[in-house]
Amino acid sequence: MDTNQYLEMFIEESKEHLQACNEHLLELEKNPENIAIVNEVFRSAHTLKGMSATMGYEDIANLTHKMENVLDEIRNSRLHVTAELLDVVFVAVDQLEEMVLDIAAGGKGKLDVTDTVQKLHKIETGEVIPVAATTVEPTIVEDTTPTQENWLTYDDYEMTVIQQSVEQDFFTYEISVKLREDCLLKAARVYMVFELLEKMGDVIKSSPSVEKLEGEDFDEIFYVALVTNEPSDDVQKKLMKVSEVTEVLVNSVTLEQLKKRNSFEVDKVEETSVVEMTDVTEDNKQIVEVKSPEKSPTSKNNQVQSSKTIRVNIERLDILMNLFEELVIDRGRLQSISEDLHNSELDETVERMSRITGDLQNIILNMRMVPVETVFNRFPRMVRQLARDLNKKINLEVIGAETELDRTVIDEIGDPLVHLIRNSLDHGVESPEIRLAKGKPEEGTVVLRAYHSGNHVFIEIEDDGAGINREKVLKKAISKGIVSKESAQAMSDKQVAELILSSGFSTADVISDVSGRGVGLDVVKTTIESLGGSIDISSTEGQGSLFSIQLPLTLSIISVMLVELGEEIYAIPLSSIIETAIIRSTDILNAHNQKVIDFRGKVVPLVFLENVFDVPRESTDDEFHSVVLVRKGDKMAGLVVDSFIGQQEIVLKSLGAYLSSVFAISGATILGNGKVALIVDCNALIS
Repeated sequence: MDTNQYLEMFIEESKEHLQACNEHLLELEKNPENIAIVNEVFRSAHTLKGMSATMGYEDIANLTHKMENVLDEIRNSRLHVTAELLDVVFVAVDQLEEMVLDIAAGGKGKLDVTDTVQKLHKIETGEVIPVAATTVEPTIVEDTTPTQENWLTYDDYEMTVIQQSVEQDFFTYEISVKLREDCLLKAARVYMVFELLEKMGDVIKSSPSVEKLEGEDFDEIFYVALVTNEPSDDVQKKLMKVSEVTEVLVNSVTLEQLKKRNSFEVDKVEETSVVEMTDVTEDNKQIVEVKSPEKSPTSKNNQVQSSKTIRVNIERLDILMNLFEELVIDRGRLQSISEDLHNSELDETVERMSRITGDLQNIILNMRMVPVETVFNRFPRMVRQLARDLNKKINLEVIGAETELDRTVIDEIGDPLVHLIRNSLDHGVESPEIRLAKGKPEEGTVVLRAYHSGNHVFIEIEDDGAGINREKVLKKAISKGIVSKESAQAMSDKQVAELILSSGFSTADVISDVSGRGVGLDVVKTTIESLGGSIDISSTEGQGSLFSIQLPLTLSIISVMLVELGEEIYAIPLSSIIETAIIRSTDILNAHNQKVIDFRGKVVPLVFLENVFDVPRESTDDEFHSVVLVRKGDKMAGLVVDSFIGQQEIVLKSLGAYLSSVFAISGATILGNGKVALIVDCNALIS
C-alpha cells in the first residue's frame, strides 16, 4: 500500500495526539486518581501506535507501545501516578514529537530511545516504582472507555442516525457491561439489559452482534451504543440493578470523536479519501474549514451537514495574499483615476469594486488567522519543568487561548513569550518558604491571557510574585551606566520597571541556566517593536507584575495617514497616531536644546522629518506647521510635516535585506498613482 498519500494527515494527526497527551498528562499530575484522564492519554497513545505502525514507522510504534503498557498498569490500579513516573512519560512524549518532526522534515523518524524504553519497562515491571497491591471490588465507574480493540465501529447509516440524534440534543453513550464469570443463562441477562436500554432510548450497535449475544458466543463483557436523553448516572444505576451484572462502564462520545476514530481504523485506511493541496514533504499547513451538505446513503431526503477540512500549504496562502495586495494597489489606482475623470459610471464601478475587495480582504485575512493556543500549548510543560528545576510550586492559568492572530505574528511571538514566562518564574514568583513567610499561598500563580481590543491583540503575563524591586533595579542600572544618579531619582515606578528591558540588564545575583546573563527581555522588546507592537510593564513590589504586549491583528495591510514632505510622500501608521494638529511657529518652545510644544499641559518634543530623512527643499519660514502627534507607551512626539494628504489602507512591503538598516523606515508601499511611499517607524523616532 502506498502510504505517501496519507503522510500529511499522519503528521498533523500525530501532532494533535501528542499535544493531547501533554495536556492530559499535566491534568493527571494534578488529579492522579482520575482514571478517566489516563484513559484519554491511553486513547491518544493507542491511536498514534496504530497510525505509525500502518505508516511503517516502527520506532514510534514501539516507543508508544511501551508508554501504553505503563498507562495500562495505571488504569488497572497496579501503578500509582507520581511525578517521577510522569517525568519518564513526558520524555517519551518529547521523543515521539521529535521523531514526528523529523518525518515532517523529510526524515525517517529514527531516534535512539533505548534509555527511555528501558525506563518504561522497569516502571511497567515494578523495578522503579513498586506495584500497588489492591483489590478492586465490582463498582460503577464513570467516564471510562473500552480499549480500542473493543471500540464499536459504525457504518454510514449508523453515523447518520447518531448525527440526527445529536441535532435533537440526545446523548450518545458507549456502554461496556460485564457479567459474572460463573453467570448462567448469559443470553437471558443480555435480554434483560437490552430491554432496559430500549426503554431509555435506541440501541444503535452492539459488539458482539445480537446473533452472537443470543447464542452466548462471547465472554463476560459485551458493548452497546445507546442514543438517549437520560444522564449517564441513571443509565449506569439502572443497568447495575440487573442480576449477574458486576460492572457497567459508560462513556459519552461525540460525533467528532467517532468520525476521527473511524477514519484511522487500520482496515479502512485504503478507503479514506483525503483532499490534499500540498506537497508531502512540507510541514507548514493552514487548515481551512468548508462546511458542505452530504446526502445520506440511506435516504435522498435526509441531508447531513459534515465539516470538511483541507490542508493548504501556507506558501499558497502567501501567494494568494500577494496577489490580493496587487489588487489593492490597482484599486487605489482606479480610485485615483476615477477622482480625476469624474465619470459617474466609473465612480459606481470603482465603489462596487471597493466593497467587493473589502469583503475579499476580510476573508483572506481570516484564512491566515491562527488561534494563539498554537503558541500557548507549549507553555504548561515548560512551566512544569521550570518549577521543578527551581523548586517552586507554580500554577499556570491560560485564558483566551482561542484569540486569533495573523500567522506571521504567531510565528514571531513564541520566543518573546518564553522569555517573559521564564522571567516571571525565576524573578517573579518566590520560593514556597518565602511565600509562606509573607503570608501568601505556597503555590504561586502565573496567568497567560490573550484578548482582542479594536484592531489589536493584547497578550498579558501576570504573576503574584515579588514584583520589581525599585532600589535593586536602579542600583543595577546606575552601575551599568544606563541611567545617572540624578535622573534615577526623578524616574517614576513605571519608568524604573521598563529599565529591565534594557540590553544586558539583569538583577539576578547568580547566573543560572534560567537567567542572569542579561539577554532575553531586550530581545522581547526588539521583537515586539519589529512587529509593530509595544510592551507595557506595571508592577507592585510584594504583590506581583503584569507584562502587557500589544500587537496588530495583521502585518500585511495596514491603515496609515499619508503626509507630504517636500516632493515626497510618507505613510504614518494610524495605530501610532494620537491626533493631527496645525500649530503656529510662535507655539514652538526650546527646552534643553530640543524644540517642544505644550500639548494639553504636557511637554511634547518635536521631530522635523525633513531633517531626519534629509529631504531636499528650499528653506522657508512658515507661520504654521502641520504636526502628527504619535505615541509609544507613555512617550509622545510631534512629527512635523508639510501637509496631510489623508487616511488610506496600504500594502506593507519589506525593503529587503539590502535596505533593512535604514533608520526610522519600516517598509514601503505602492500608491494608487504608482509612486512609492515610505512607511515611518514611529517607535524608532521616539526612542
